[in-house]
Amino acid sequence: MLKNTIQLYNAPVFGFSNKTDESVMAMEKNSGAHHYRRLNVVVRQAKGSWITDVNGKKYLDCLAAYSAANLGHHHPRVVNAMVKALSGGYGSVISNVVYTDPLALFLSKVATFAPQLAPRFGSHGNKVLPKNGGVESVETAIKMARYYGWKSKGIADGKQEIIVFDRNFHGRMISVVSFSTVLKYKQGFGPLTPGFVSVPFGDVDAVEKAITPNTCGILVEPLQGEGGMVIPPKGFLKGLRELSDRHDLLLMVDEIQVGLGRTGKNFCFEHEGVVPDGLILGKALSGGLVPLSVFVTNAKLMDMAFQIGSDGSTFGGYPLACVAGIEALNVLQEERLAESAARQGKKLKARLLKMAEGSPHIKEVRGKGLFIGIEVNNGKAMAYCRQLLDLGLIINDSHGHTIRVSPPLNISDDEIDFLAAQMEKVMK
Repeated sequence: MLKNTIQLYNAPVFGFSNKTDESVMAMEKNSGAHHYRRLNVVVRQAKGSWITDVNGKKYLDCLAAYSAANLGHHHPRVVNAMVKALSGGYGSVISNVVYTDPLALFLSKVATFAPQLAPRFGSHGNKVLPKNGGVESVETAIKMARYYGWKSKGIADGKQEIIVFDRNFHGRMISVVSFSTVLKYKQGFGPLTPGFVSVPFGDVDAVEKAITPNTCGILVEPLQGEGGMVIPPKGFLKGLRELSDRHDLLLMVDEIQVGLGRTGKNFCFEHEGVVPDGLILGKALSGGLVPLSVFVTNAKLMDMAFQIGSDGSTFGGYPLACVAGIEALNVLQEERLAESAARQGKKLKARLLKMAEGSPHIKEVRGKGLFIGIEVNNGKAMAYCRQLLDLGLIINDSHGHTIRVSPPLNISDDEIDFLAAQMEKVMK
């Protein structure tokens, strides 16, 4: 262990380096893939609901990294847990040929945090398969549904089909973009993976018509984020649950963006009183500090599909991520952040609806909890986001026509007032 401090810089520094904003932008442009459209601000520090630039100007984070920072940035309890793990020598990645107590405790925490999934298969408890980014756990869910179709339903291997939904967003790996209906996500990346049937989001009748003897599962976002902050008709998930039970399908719910308190409940599916067969979580699962995701299902199903050698990940469930995940879930529960999202979301949505009444630019305000979309009439949502940046809000568009509002779940009343006041300056 090091006994002496290390001098990191020869001059005072705010953030990671002394590089100017201009040099940071130039280095990224010259050395990185141009796969994101950026707002012209370089973040030097993030804390709570605020991020700060090199000049000390603060911006209210109205995105929370697409729900990865549900707890706010650098939540002290999660940071302290990770610091202890690193200084205590139990945060490093460890070979999967041995056990670690952070992984065991994390798996147990997640398995019991979710309700009993796939209850029609019995009360065997849940089991958890950890990965890194959320898209990896989406592909784990796909593997689960396909294996079930082959092993339990007798579908010929290679003929299994999963029903998905138009305007879905589950990530950008090859199998996942194969069933995207957004051309730019998949054009030129073929050959694409077969076995998916896409139907209109929210349309239970279309789902029923799409079911064939080869259908093994349904993969759905309870609310669509990247698809335009879309809220399905009431009863949609209940309808999917009924169809899944009747046709012996696995209902897989992707709550990477809308789970873990975001919509005012721990899980978005709870709004309709249904229980899925498989659950996908990510983003906020580690407090937004390290990559961490999981696929969770009934222990009977997990044991059916995944045996030694059938899956694995070097960093999936490594100790530092597990330590962060345990403490992030503790914070979510003990600070009652789902209740905070419901309460603060109600206040914010009321302010935005009132603003919309007098705005010629707004078509609709919709959402649950702190998952809110403001659809604009002219389809140029990003233009408004750039104006809001100048007023101290970090915010982005969804599908081009909707402004996405999804701040940290512990946003304060004063912060809501600031957010709404700045919105009004632009939208009215």
